[in-house]
Amino acid sequence: MGRKRKPNGLMDAVAVMPWQGGVALAVIGFLFIRYGLAGWLLNTGGMLAPAFSPMLKLLAWFWLVACLLGALASFFNARKRRRLLDTRTNLESLSTGWRNFEQLVGEAFRRQGYSVDENHRPGPDGGIDLVLHKGGHRTLVQCKQWRRQQVGVAVVREMYGLLVHYNADAVKIVSTGTYTHAAEVFADGKPIELVTGEELLRMIRTAQAPPQADAKTPSAGRVETVGNRPADGVFPCPRCGAGMVERRNRRTGDVFKGCSRFPACRGTG
Repeated sequence: MGRKRKPNGLMDAVAVMPWQGGVALAVIGFLFIRYGLAGWLLNTGGMLAPAFSPMLKLLAWFWLVACLLGALASFFNARKRRRLLDTRTNLESLSTGWRNFEQLVGEAFRRQGYSVDENHRPGPDGGIDLVLHKGGHRTLVQCKQWRRQQVGVAVVREMYGLLVHYNADAVKIVSTGTYTHAAEVFADGKPIELVTGEELLRMIRTAQAPPQADAKTPSAGRVETVGNRPADGVFPCPRCGAGMVERRNRRTGDVFKGCSRFPACRGTG
């Protein structure tokens, strides 16, 4: 796993927040520094007020710009994570690079209602990639993009040690592959969940955005779903394995069988 970059400065700190929070922080901080502190200084600062007032004005503008840039970065990062999840179709598509894989897993948990913190601390705590918060519980997550190698018991033991050290409620280890028998035995009876690649893919498919009836396909024009039931006699989508449904081409009126995850998947049968 690559070395994580520690947040450096105000803009980086805001970039890991929800972008709406960054915008609110920018406005509130600007008003407080520009008018609250400046007004207090004028009333109580005496002879020092003329010297410090311009500095406070400059600081207020710096705060505003840094927070807004951080909020903009947060907005684009959130859009990237949504697109990353919505375009996964099979196990091979989960191999996206370690950083993208962590973002993919984090987005899948966000859509389950978790609040997700990404670990930016380098060093021995690098085993914790994500921290999940939900219902007052804190869960530590490690992401392993291992397809050709099973996750062994040493990794599970390490995460159990971190769970005890940080007094967390549970641990999840998420892999694109599987786990050794020894790892499964060690995790049994402990607050440790071993998520395989197949289980992760099912979680992603559940979390993916629902089909949009008015979207366009490159070859079929405008289409609409004909009911929510799977198309009669049709097996799962040949591209991603999701259920097939009947759709209608709005231009020609023809009915065809398409993937229920359209437009994320455009499989037809």
